[in-house]
Amino acid sequence: MALRIAIVGDIHGNIAALDAALLDIATHTPDRLFITGDLVMNGPRPSEVVQRVMALEKAGAYVVQGNTDIAVADGDYAAAFPWLDEVSDAQRQVAEWGHDQLTPDELDHVRRLPAERRLWVGATLVLLCHASPGSQTAGLPVDLDGPTLVQRVTRSDARVIVCGHTHVADVRELGRKLIVNPGSCGYAFDDDPAAAWAMLTVDPDAGPVAELHRVAYDADAVAMEVSDRGLPGDVYRAATIRKGRLMR
Repeated sequence: MALRIAIVGDIHGNIAALDAALLDIATHTPDRLFITGDLVMNGPRPSEVVQRVMALEKAGAYVVQGNTDIAVADGDYAAAFPWLDEVSDAQRQVAEWGHDQLTPDELDHVRRLPAERRLWVGATLVLLCHASPGSQTAGLPVDLDGPTLVQRVTRSDARVIVCGHTHVADVRELGRKLIVNPGSCGYAFDDDPAAAWAMLTVDPDAGPVAELHRVAYDADAVAMEVSDRGLPGDVYRAATIRKGRLMR
């Protein structure tokens, strides 16, 4: 019997986008929900996002921690952004702001999220991670060179790798492996500001397939809320949310 898994992630404190995606997901009646991490940094409502995710996890959702969750929860910027020689003051301040918005229980929950989850569907192993197998920061972007891509995806025996991190929606096959990235629900980089999610269907007979979905929400209102916050870099964060493209 086929199992249908809805996937959402890279929410980045955008509760309006998350709620829009969840409403759309509910109309497709999935069997399970996966959340790929990066819950709280950049957007205006980190506490509400964590509260919603905690409730979803209690109801059975699989949730992993993203790299920016590390920055917000614990201020370990080298672990969160290892590709940067120096983390900007704007990044530090928005991470610290996000930390201050969370209650001790919410911070503890974000800290305790695992880096990976696995689910067997019959003989098919599905891996949920943030960036790639074994890493919360080394992603699988569409333009990654072939040898590096192969090296990263072969760090797991999983037939299906569910990931996020790139903020670009992507479904592709690499040999026998299927890579499913739903894109960013609340902070997209692929020129579409709509809330992104994906549906993975794992059929023991037909094999795994995935479909990408987008649902409109009031991105302008969220962008305005970010602009009004007034932190360094918020003008660019607001433009990113409004346009669905990284602005800096």
